[in-house]
Amino acid sequence: MNNEFDIAIIGGGLAGLSLSIQCANAGYRTLLFEKEMYPFHKVCGEYISNESYPFLEKLGVPLTIWELPSITNLNISAPNGSSYQFALPLGGFGVSRFKLDECLYQLALANRVTVLTNTKVQDINFTLNRFEIITDKGSYQSNIAAGSFGKRSNLDIHLSRPFAKAKPNALNNFIGVKYHIRYPHPTNQIALHNFENGYCGISEIENGESCLCYLTTAENLKKSGNNIRAMEEQILSKNPFLQDIFNNADFICQKPLTISQISFQKKSQIENHMLCIGDAAGMITPLCGNGMSIALHGSKIAFQNIDYYFKNKQNRAVLESGFEKKWQKQFANRIFVGRTIQRLFGNDRVTNLFLQSMQYFPMLSKKLIKATHGNPF
Repeated sequence: MNNEFDIAIIGGGLAGLSLSIQCANAGYRTLLFEKEMYPFHKVCGEYISNESYPFLEKLGVPLTIWELPSITNLNISAPNGSSYQFALPLGGFGVSRFKLDECLYQLALANRVTVLTNTKVQDINFTLNRFEIITDKGSYQSNIAAGSFGKRSNLDIHLSRPFAKAKPNALNNFIGVKYHIRYPHPTNQIALHNFENGYCGISEIENGESCLCYLTTAENLKKSGNNIRAMEEQILSKNPFLQDIFNNADFICQKPLTISQISFQKKSQIENHMLCIGDAAGMITPLCGNGMSIALHGSKIAFQNIDYYFKNKQNRAVLESGFEKKWQKQFANRIFVGRTIQRLFGNDRVTNLFLQSMQYFPMLSKKLIKATHGNPF
């Protein structure tokens, strides 16, 4: 195999796969690295705002044919079970990462992306205006490199990214847990059930299944003897909605999918000349949804700048600054608002007061929901 490429993408999640399809479709020699084998599950809320619908269909994802559940309402409960209903003006849909990522992977192959699965990137160097990507299966060269390696990676540590070196704090020591379940949940609703120092989302995906995914602190798990089931019984189930789910739902897989050391601290969008996209560039709190849309839209912004670069419309410095500025303009405020809202959840009194304010002042709820959502792209 030729080891020379126009662009190399590290990480085959939503951002990496969608960027690879755009680049290959434009005629660029594109290489994608993924440490897993498709298809596979990921910790994710599996709700996508409709802002991403036209983009995914343009990539070739047959969303209309899939007939996925349409989500138009938001139900939020406080830790004590007080419940509040809100409309989602733009709406969204539910789909598992297992299904969506596999579809994008097949589209990438169909567009002649060179995909190396079960391949771990060990290092990346930039010298003489070229990237060298070192993996456990050999070294590869590229003109452009994009990092889409998720919430936390060995590369974050290797690149000495500040958030990866930070001591545990209120923004960086979270764990995520996901199940697929069968439970009589309204098809058109995404629910967010709060509990002490955490919240759990449930929304329907394909085949009558629902995604149950929660975020909480590592401290909550520690208090429960590092036992997830004990934490669900002792902490999450204090919310009556969650108690009913954990007692009565049909858990398709008894063992949950988990991830630790999740950080919502600020991240840079350029690392040693590499463009960062998806969670590698910055994360919105799951409470506000839309992490999937940000990953997809970020890939489009990255491609537009890469395309201009290869067409000699800009040099590398302009490519990097242009991408960073556009990313910040599109997402920085959304991530800030999400981080701010998250601080108001997890405590009975504060959460109830905030939700009551949103209920009593509909314009406030609409404004906050809009602030964490974008426009169709």
